[in-house]
Order: sequence, then C-alpha cells, then structure tokens
Amino acid sequence: MAQTETLAARERILSTSQRLFYAHGIRAVGIDRLIAESGVAKMTFYRHFPSKDDLVRVFLETRHQQWLKCFAGWLKMVQGRKQPKPEQLIDALLLWYREPGFRGCAFINAVAEVGDSIPGVVQIARDHKTDVMRHIADWLRPSYANAADTIASQALIVLEGAIVQLQMFDDPKIVLAAKVVLSRLGK
Repeated sequence: MAQTETLAARERILSTSQRLFYAHGIRAVGIDRLIAESGVAKMTFYRHFPSKDDLVRVFLETRHQQWLKCFAGWLKMVQGRKQPKPEQLIDALLLWYREPGFRGCAFINAVAEVGDSIPGVVQIARDHKTDVMRHIADWLRPSYANAADTIASQALIVLEGAIVQLQMFDDPKIVLAAKVVLSRLGK
C-alpha cells in the first residue's frame, strides 16, 4: 500500500504542476503552492522531486507525451477520410485552441521564461519540436512521399507562428493566413 500511496502522491504533484505551470508559468508557481495544491507533505514532495528544476523537467517530459497523443487525435479528427494536407494542421491547432485554458505551447513558453537557467529545458523543448516535426512528416507521408520531411519542416515553422499568434491575440481568425500558406506547401 505504501507504494500505491507514493505513486498517488507523485501523480498528484505532477498533475498539479501540469495545471499550474501551464496556466501561470514556471517562475510564478512556487514550491509551497505546488505542495499545498497537490496535498502532499513537504518531505514527500522533495522525496519525489529534490528540486523545482527536477519537477520542471518531468513536467515538460510528461507534457510532451500527453501533447503528442492529443495531437495525433486532433489530426485524425480533422483528416477524416481525406488524404492528409498541410492546411489541416491549422484545423488541428484550432481544436487545441478551443480547449479551456489554452495558453500556447508549454515548450515555447518554458524556453522563453527560463531558457538555460534550468538545465535541460532547452534540450527537452528541442526534442519535443523534433518529435512533432517527425509526427507531421509521418502523417503527411501518404500524400507527399519523399517530400513529407521537407514539407513537415516548413509546416512546423508556420504552425509555431500560428500558435504564438493565437496565444498573443486570442483570435482564431488571425491564423487563417497560416492556413493559406500551408495550403501552398508541396505544390
């Protein structure tokens, strides 16, 4: 039972960090708030995460896995029975944007907020973006074969700009230009 309680405490800390770090930012959320809102003792917190930096890295690694799974689902929803096309990426992005609490990309936000001041954050963000690009390329491959990698690289640049625009201006109409740009890729 102690192992179950330990796992439950770790999961509560991670779940709380996912919610608070994404909503408020890494620097704005202190250890005391994380401990209070996750309902664990200070000693329990530090047993699982010796420092806030350790928790931040696990937060990003966990977010990476969760986000890729969601992204795959969004792509499946927007593709339907059609062949995958780059402009459908904006439709997938808009599904994410419409979710409650959208605050842009946790990885862009983390690099902008803490950068190299927390060792490993920049590399985790780079790895995330590389995996997203691979995922896009694999998704596009049935339609674009050998050009899928190049189109995915270009599409990710447009998609990243659209994510930032949605976060800054909170207006989905702003990203329609990105959809036009994406529709021209691979032609």
